[in-house]
Amino acid sequence: MNANAVTATAPLAPLALIADDHPDVLAALRLLLKNAGFQTEAVSSPARLLDALTQRSFDLVLMDLNYTRDTTSGAEGLDLLARIRAFDQTLPIVAMTAWGSIELAVEAMRRGVGDFILKPWDNARLLQTLRAQLDAGRQRRLERQQQTQRDEAQARELAAALEIQKSLLPHTIPTLRGCELATAWQPVRSVSGDFFNVLQFDERKLAFCIGDVSGKGMPAALVMSNAQALIKAFASPQCEPRDLCAQVNRALSVQLNSGKFVTFFYACYDSANRKLRYTNAGHNAPLLVRRDGACVPLQKGGTVLGLFSESRFEQGEVQLGAGDRVLLYTDGITEVVNAAGEEFGEDRLLAFVRAHRKLSAMSLQERLLAAATEFCGGDFQDDATLLVLAVA
Repeated sequence: MNANAVTATAPLAPLALIADDHPDVLAALRLLLKNAGFQTEAVSSPARLLDALTQRSFDLVLMDLNYTRDTTSGAEGLDLLARIRAFDQTLPIVAMTAWGSIELAVEAMRRGVGDFILKPWDNARLLQTLRAQLDAGRQRRLERQQQTQRDEAQARELAAALEIQKSLLPHTIPTLRGCELATAWQPVRSVSGDFFNVLQFDERKLAFCIGDVSGKGMPAALVMSNAQALIKAFASPQCEPRDLCAQVNRALSVQLNSGKFVTFFYACYDSANRKLRYTNAGHNAPLLVRRDGACVPLQKGGTVLGLFSESRFEQGEVQLGAGDRVLLYTDGITEVVNAAGEEFGEDRLLAFVRAHRKLSAMSLQERLLAAATEFCGGDFQDDATLLVLAVA
């Protein structure tokens, strides 16, 4: 014999679990299936059937619907079907009963039976049914395995994408004399369409921004990453907020599919004179809360980015003072809902910032995110991003 020859391994005989409370029925079925190439295990009660499923992996279940507790209605068997399906969604099940009816058959099928056999059975038809159900069960298990593999691959890809997104956000927040910045970024899914950035130009000047991409999932995440790259490419001490928005808008207008857009707010701050210059491109208006509690919404700007390539943007300027707080946020904060279906809302947000305006930037950011989390019971429906500027 050739030493390199490969001996083919015969496929394992399918293992069938047979359940019936009549010993003679069990014996007849085991003999029939053995002669047809099956391995079998026999049990005489629902409890033993469920116990057997926890001990071994079966290729098929052939079970009676009527047991000693209830010999005519099939109710005991129907209850058992639900418990089997809770245990294994792919296991082929063929039901048998001597008290058949259309209603019972329909209900058995609804609960997961692959086919239905009446007693007394025809041997040839029974074997044909079992082999068909075996093939269907193998196909279901193969599809389940393939779907699990796809899900795992997608999860790995999303985890890698999230790490890339995190790398585009500031690793450390710059500090300027006389002010403090704090940020929070909380994706609701594996990737996010929200973004923020803080860019320090010198010892007294920096820029900060926040944005929200329309849509969800990976498409929004890709746009978010592209927008971040464009902002870093165009931002400079000499580039005014309105000009940066115009440049980013023109680039996005070429790249985005119809209907996609980005809401965006960009501001430059000079700590020497405490002036904040900004442009709001369709984003939720950030809140400037003065030391005395007065509020100035930062609204001046223009439309969202990415829809119209020739959009023009205005620019606002505000003078900040000691004790002022500036809050940037995405609608993932204001649009969270509680158990009663109420939104957190802009009024509640403003009231919270006013009540806690003396806190540091970090404390204000942490308490606000905690308040929103408590309000919705931790069930955020959208990405949530915060940026707080506190002037000392």
